[in-house]
Amino acid sequence: MMEDERTARAALSRLFEPQDAAGLALVHVAGAEDALRIATGQLAAGQELEQEMSRVLQDNGSGGGWTGLATARNRWAPRIPDLAPDRDLATMQRLGGRMISPSDDLWPRQLADLGLQEPICLWWRGIEQELPQAAKAIALVGSRDSTSYGSSVTGDLAYSLAQRGFTIISGGAYGIDAHAHRAALAGGSGSGNPTIAVMAGGVDRFYPAGNEDLLRAVADQGAVLAEVPPGSAPTRYRFLQRNRLIAALASVTVVVEARWRSGALNTAHHAETLGRAVGAVPGSVHSANSAGCHRLLREGGAVCVTDAGEIAELASPSGESLPENKTGRVEVHDGLTLEDLILLDALPLRTTTSIEKLTAVAGLSVDSVRAGLGRLGLIGLAESHRGGWKRSGKAG
Repeated sequence: MMEDERTARAALSRLFEPQDAAGLALVHVAGAEDALRIATGQLAAGQELEQEMSRVLQDNGSGGGWTGLATARNRWAPRIPDLAPDRDLATMQRLGGRMISPSDDLWPRQLADLGLQEPICLWWRGIEQELPQAAKAIALVGSRDSTSYGSSVTGDLAYSLAQRGFTIISGGAYGIDAHAHRAALAGGSGSGNPTIAVMAGGVDRFYPAGNEDLLRAVADQGAVLAEVPPGSAPTRYRFLQRNRLIAALASVTVVVEARWRSGALNTAHHAETLGRAVGAVPGSVHSANSAGCHRLLREGGAVCVTDAGEIAELASPSGESLPENKTGRVEVHDGLTLEDLILLDALPLRTTTSIEKLTAVAGLSVDSVRAGLGRLGLIGLAESHRGGWKRSGKAG
């Protein structure tokens, strides 16, 4: 991508809100560099360009609110003084990140399925490696106030799918999102992206703050993405627009827990609109947190899924992702529960750590950590020294 176009796209991502149909149509018709000049009043727009924009909007079903370029420019004008694309690009470089656009080799090609709503660019914090194709990515979404049932199911699904080589896509929020990211990190094979978090705000600040350590781990091993530039606040509107990116990046969107009106249902709707598979995990009929999942199943928008194998089959109906018959030596940690695997992964190899620190790193309760350490100690995978705990030599 030419440097001028890179700078223009960086500026446009700050000038336009996500899914600003008029702005996206202007870029589609005029290209990024001229679109920036027109939007900021540096270049005049003729009647022919406006007519072409109207046609693009009509073709994409977005022409209903179109009242002309002058109205759109009035809307963008207050943001023009704040445009500082060089500063934003420098911020990403300082964070070890980057900005990519549809012309870059690293751009995820499945986002083209969004049509006119494909983002102008992506701000990316994490390892510079190819993002997974849709067929190798699964979105796991659900309630922020997840129940113990939802948390357990999410952990099992994310861990098993990551072990099969799938990348887990979610939104970095509390609840189901956090459990999905954490279990995917534990189950990742060590190569590729175990998990990707798609943010509603700028990737320079991990949000919510309570998930900062988790999101930092996601960036260190996978990727944290956003379509808004550094410093952007995660507004309610941006959360809803972000959901279309989660759905578009994955071949299957699975709703684990969701209330009757939930943002997770918005993600499922985007997936359905894109022709992607949607799965829903059933729950108790008495649980308000499963009402949205049951709604998806009843209305026919989702397939009932209960394990990783069923989700993998939705991702690859031909059967290529069905579990293989694996042979090989038995590992010492085979047969551990998901919670014990996460706890084992959180234990340091050389120095000891406290139970309180383990609860934060592993994302488990104090009681769960104490019980898990007892189990790991009994089978020789963890050892205690002067009140602290570490991984034993047997655990590797």
